[in-house]
Amino acid sequence: MPRRSSTPTPCPGRDPRPAAGAPRPDPACGGGAGGQANLGCRGPVGADGGWRAWTVRDGDESLAELLGGRRAALDSVVPVVGFTAGWLAGGRSIALGAGTAVLAGAAVAAWRLRQGRAPAATTVSLLLVCLGAIVALRTGRAEDFFLVRLLTNAASALAWAGSVLVRWPLLGVVAGTVLGQRTRWRRDPGLLRAYQAASWVWVAQYLVRLLIFVPLWWAGLVVWLGTAQMVLTWPLVAACLAASWWVLRRSLPPGHPGIRHPRPVPSEAGVGGR
Repeated sequence: MPRRSSTPTPCPGRDPRPAAGAPRPDPACGGGAGGQANLGCRGPVGADGGWRAWTVRDGDESLAELLGGRRAALDSVVPVVGFTAGWLAGGRSIALGAGTAVLAGAAVAAWRLRQGRAPAATTVSLLLVCLGAIVALRTGRAEDFFLVRLLTNAASALAWAGSVLVRWPLLGVVAGTVLGQRTRWRRDPGLLRAYQAASWVWVAQYLVRLLIFVPLWWAGLVVWLGTAQMVLTWPLVAACLAASWWVLRRSLPPGHPGIRHPRPVPSEAGVGGR
């Protein structure tokens, strides 16, 4: 008997290979198994029939990748290290600590600008470091270098909570801006509610920071303040990003195509902005 070929025989009249530029089936498009939301599908590239993901699936992306939280968290730690190290090296010299922090912040800013980071964000970060140094020099209390950070954490907690209450959750504002959606996400009631739920995680993160840092600042424990900020900043941000991403995905209604594809509901046009 002739040996059976291991190559599958194509169906009559059908080419098993997709035509160049034609969409190829992907279970992530239109909802995969289990009805899980996804962030996008796959698109064609070139006339040779090659493929690449022009948007990634829900399981392949995280808020940390989307928003770049790790870089921002690590950048904010460098001036803290500089201040604490300079303060200790100078025999508790606030001037040396402040100068070291400003130099460290300027070095980080220059590095990020070379990498193409937004100048506005880099400038604001450097100004906060300079403001903290000025406050510490004016009050003569080394722990007051961290006072600006405590106030910004308190203001951030209030801003994030207020944004949820007025139905403009800041997580949606930030993610929508990064994704180039403007306010289209607000015209999707399900996505709006998901962003509201996930934004509360960010409120909790800022409150945790205050619960840890305020007692240390009140007691004047400069080294403990610096250590706590160095050790906890990125883990707190990472936990917040992971938790808010989990809440966001679980809060989306079944069959929702994901945050990259808002579904405006004409009958509820009043929910979002124009």
